[in-house]
Amino acid sequence: MPEHEQDDHEREFDLRWADNAEHKEPSARARMLAARWKENPPEPQPFRADPDHLASRGRSSWVSTTVILGSVAAVIVLLGYINFRAPY
Repeated sequence: MPEHEQDDHEREFDLRWADNAEHKEPSARARMLAARWKENPPEPQPFRADPDHLASRGRSSWVSTTVILGSVAAVIVLLGYINFRAPY
């Protein structure tokens, strides 16, 4: 068997052996979070936020719409004024 085929075979054997192991060591991040949560468990978080909570958090949609439309109207008026005053 050529050397590179033997290396591939050994690597495949090692991967199968590792995949079939009964106990798998957790990742470093999993160990870090487990240690942190042991002393200070996290608060339960809802899967989706409460709609009432979202509405009270920011501006209402009509205020945002008014601000955007007002800005667009101001730019249109400003451009019209500049074009009106520009000599041809």
